[in-house]
Formats: sequence, structure tokens, C-alpha cells
Amino acid sequence: MEISQIANLPTKYGNFKIQSFKEGEKEHLVIFTQNLPEIPLVRIHSECLTGDALGSLKCDCGEQLEYALKQINEKGGMVIYLRQEGRGIGLFNKVNAYHLQDKGFDTVEANHQLGFEADMRNFSIVEEILKHFNIDKIKLLTNNPKKEFAFKNIKVTERIPVKVTPNPHNEKYLKTKKEKMGHIL
Repeated sequence: MEISQIANLPTKYGNFKIQSFKEGEKEHLVIFTQNLPEIPLVRIHSECLTGDALGSLKCDCGEQLEYALKQINEKGGMVIYLRQEGRGIGLFNKVNAYHLQDKGFDTVEANHQLGFEADMRNFSIVEEILKHFNIDKIKLLTNNPKKEFAFKNIKVTERIPVKVTPNPHNEKYLKTKKEKMGHIL
């Protein structure tokens, strides 16, 4: 794993530090507050170009990222931004999954139609990143209870829900996340 230098990142959510971690061809980011608390608030966020950068209403990703940055600025912690577009299937396949969703498939069914599991993400790099920061306990900002149990050497002291507002374009998506993927919404 290669690790970049730390740089300042002033944003509309607050003033952060930023550092990148290179894992093979993937380059992940950590956006963090200057003074990390003993048990920091941590959001593990998988890349979503359509939601994070383009403001897509088909998902809740951009809204979750904004919520996390506001909370972390206020309480101290970090966003670990993983380059795992489309739950790990990549941008090209994600657009194909969107096409299938437009035809009536839900997000899980669309992935299955394309030959993928519902969720192909891997969170093993998170432990390495947290170890780099000498962190072994976190407060996890997530609606996905599976992330609580994704670590061997990191203790999740608390799972804090990410509050988002459903809209007519993502109601089915959120229902699928809750009913088929076990998310607590």
C-alpha cells in the first residue's frame, strides 16, 4: 500500500485534512478532522459518481456523504472514501444496472441479471487505513449493519444511523436496501 502526503482540504462542510491510499490500481481517500477524538466517528463510503458528484436522486449516496461530512466536522472523525463504484461492479456495469432498474428490476435483481452478487464490495483496506492512524475503536456512521462486523481488529463501539430523506426516485431503492440487504432505515 502506498500512502500520500497529508494536505489541507477546505470544503463547504468544514476544514479537513486529506490523504490517499493506493491499493493496487485503486486509490482511496481519507478525509479527516485535524484533531481526531480517541474514538472517532467514521463513515466508510463507497464511491458513487452519480450520487456523490452528479446529485442523482436514484440513490441516497450523495446525501449520505454530505450528512457524514457535516457530522464528522462537528464531532471529529473521518470519511474513508473507497473506490468501489456500484457496490463493487464498476461504473460501466452500474449504468447497465440503472438501465435494468428503469425496466422494473430492483438494485439487487439488476446486479443478478448482470451476473454479479448484490454487493461485491471489499472492506479489508479499511483496517489497514485505520491502523495507519493508530485507531482500533470507532463509532461507525452507517445504516448497513454488515459493516459493523466487517473487521477483525477494529472494535465498533457504536453504530450511528445516517439520516436521509427519501424521494420519489429512490423509494424503491431504499425499500430494497432495507428488505433485501438488511439496512436499518
